[in-house]
Amino acid sequence: MPMIREMPLSEKPREKALRFGIRSLSSRELLAIVLRSGPKRKSVMEVADEVLEKAGGISGIARMSIPELCSVHGISEIKALELQACFEISRRSALEEAMRADIIDQPEKAVKWLQKEIGSSLQEQFLVIYLDQHHRILFYRVLFVGTLNSSNVYPREIFREALLHSCTDLMLVHNHPGSDPTPSKADLALTKRLQKAGRMMGVKILDHLIVTDSRCLSLRERGFLEEQME
Repeated sequence: MPMIREMPLSEKPREKALRFGIRSLSSRELLAIVLRSGPKRKSVMEVADEVLEKAGGISGIARMSIPELCSVHGISEIKALELQACFEISRRSALEEAMRADIIDQPEKAVKWLQKEIGSSLQEQFLVIYLDQHHRILFYRVLFVGTLNSSNVYPREIFREALLHSCTDLMLVHNHPGSDPTPSKADLALTKRLQKAGRMMGVKILDHLIVTDSRCLSLRERGFLEEQME
């Protein structure tokens, strides 16, 4: 594969981006811009290809640790940090957008952030979003990590935070490692249990989202949430 300096000017990632816009670039070209150069006798495009193959696609890079990234010849610790910084900037940008939105009326804002926050995790994570009266995010917590079921998710942990902050509305979120957000019987049983506890505490569960790195399922939209009295 030719080095960047040997490529025609119109095919070089930086020149192509400046001429046609950053969105005109492929994933490997975007990575090449961030990485800037490859090691001796290895094109930065080859390094980008190797990273993408190891990650299973560009979204998988967010799951890679510093040592995993550095296992690719041509990726130093500094370059690995720069790659992680790109994904962290993207996550924070999505969170800021979600914080400004009514996430019941504009769920896509929350979904975009949540896919970056926990959607790509290889472990199940259970996150609770605490909302104000306008359905804007007050704060959020990852409360449980690991296989989720009704026996290891404790309502007191969830509703204690709500009571401490005088929050009456919340949203449950957890991820499914992989690409299938279909709720399991355990997911539905857990949701029902938490809704019952919420009614006793005067706290409404507005939705339970199941996210992956590319998909999202709303139990409210699918009719799995019980109606709650105002």
